[in-house]
Amino acid sequence: MTSAALCDTYDCALFDLDGVVYLGPEPVEGAPDGIGALRDRGVRVGFVTNNAARPPRVVSDQLTRIGIPSEATDIVTSAQAAAAMLRDSLDPGAKVLVVGTQALADEVSAVGLTPVPDRSAQPVAVVQGYDPDMTWPRVTDAVHAIQAGAEWYASNLDPTRPTDLGLEPGVGSQIAAIGCCFPERIPEVAGKPYPPLLRETIRRLGGEHPIFVGDRLDTDIEGARRVDMASMLVFTGAHGMYDLVDADPIQRPDHIGYDLRALLHPSRVVSRSGNQVSCAGATVSVDGGVLTLNAPLITRDEQLDALWAVLALVWQIRDAGGAGPDVAAVLQEFTLLH
Repeated sequence: MTSAALCDTYDCALFDLDGVVYLGPEPVEGAPDGIGALRDRGVRVGFVTNNAARPPRVVSDQLTRIGIPSEATDIVTSAQAAAAMLRDSLDPGAKVLVVGTQALADEVSAVGLTPVPDRSAQPVAVVQGYDPDMTWPRVTDAVHAIQAGAEWYASNLDPTRPTDLGLEPGVGSQIAAIGCCFPERIPEVAGKPYPPLLRETIRRLGGEHPIFVGDRLDTDIEGARRVDMASMLVFTGAHGMYDLVDADPIQRPDHIGYDLRALLHPSRVVSRSGNQVSCAGATVSVDGGVLTLNAPLITRDEQLDALWAVLALVWQIRDAGGAGPDVAAVLQEFTLLH
């Protein structure tokens, strides 16, 4: 590891919410203290969510309630990004069928467009966002509107969402239901990994050199890469070490940490020598397709060091066109990670 804290390299820290800062109504362990410590160091903090169901004020109230004092202006949602995308694509006052919550409809209104409740109003666009109370008639109404010529937009495509009870279906399942009628089409998407949400976040919150912290490779990490933003994956939400091993280059984070407090500690740095990679006290090598790890694995940080070395070597081999070694036996030794 380097000696400086990772956060000192960046002028702004942006966080996904579900699985990073909270799980349902409860904070992720260490999140309130970690964000408080970042603010004490003068790091600007912002929160980014693909969830279009709730307005920023409700999100900021929840953050404040769990020990992370926040204002609505600290939060950027995919509903805001979707509304901005609609504003840039449609004529002022255009009618939009909102297949989501009132929060999404309010954002559509805020950019000068006209939300409508059903296809009888002849909307020129349909926009979908996560709604836990979505009904089948609303889904089929959106299908009919699109068949009649309305453009199709979505806040995000997340298939699942992490909660304190486990994973639950996300808006991607609702979008897939409509997509069954349009097998060769996908909507225009605002949320991660597509660029509009993070670009809107940068526009609203500022920052010349931000880092994005997330728990999903396919949304958070890929989304950051698509806008040339540094990223860190944490292990408090959806994805873990098995996902990392198989990650395509566009979904590989610049850093890993167990939780967001890793920003307050030095970055993990690897050194390479032929078919051997080291990180802190861990060394991993490969010979004849067999991976060998030499490392202390008592603490979680030691396991993260070893994992980072393993990932660096496996990715190096695969990027050079190799099949990569079997890492299953080694990963089983990381008992404090998932």
